[in-house]
Amino acid sequence: MADKMKAHLDVLIERYPQLEVCKEDIARAYGLMEETYANGGKLLIAGNGGSAADAEHIAGELMKRFEKPRPVTADFVDKLMAVDPERGTKLAKNLERSLTAIPLVAHEALTTAYINDVDSLGVFAQQLYGYGRAGDVFLGISTSGNSENILNAVVAARAMGIHVVGLTGARESKLSLMADVTVKAPAEETYLIQELHLPIYHCWCHMLEDKFFGGESV
Repeated sequence: MADKMKAHLDVLIERYPQLEVCKEDIARAYGLMEETYANGGKLLIAGNGGSAADAEHIAGELMKRFEKPRPVTADFVDKLMAVDPERGTKLAKNLERSLTAIPLVAHEALTTAYINDVDSLGVFAQQLYGYGRAGDVFLGISTSGNSENILNAVVAARAMGIHVVGLTGARESKLSLMADVTVKAPAEETYLIQELHLPIYHCWCHMLEDKFFGGESV
């Protein structure tokens, strides 16, 4: 891992010493995400309840700036100006480059139609099958690691050649046995697990932004 990425991880552990036990898995999961984005892939994210909110939170951090500016390329500025000089000027100033992340919890018309018409436990698998491509990463967030709709999505992901990262609590789970790498936050009560998930995924977002959009050292 590059020195800058390691520095972010070290800061995370300094602030949350209890995460030392899963430090290597946090780094391994980041490595999969970095490789995927470097190859033009994307992140697909799902969870239930508070973990659904986390899925949207992560996408929000990746699809726009987290901390560092992400100006569009000069080439794209020229294309915007060629289409409409007035609007292009404003867009060139305000648009930000993204790391494509799709929260599979956010499409109410699609999800409710699928749940009502087909299968409630296949709702994430259906979206992953539609949006995903080989080489992408699926991040399944489940405090128990045993949520059936997440596990169904994992099966679809594996069949499609999509990498799987699990984000769970401390206990061994079905998800931890199926994923390429699982980060098991060292807690067993749901709210305590979720309190540790946030700094973990913020660290991922910080490292990814530094990798792909530069920035000063930590």
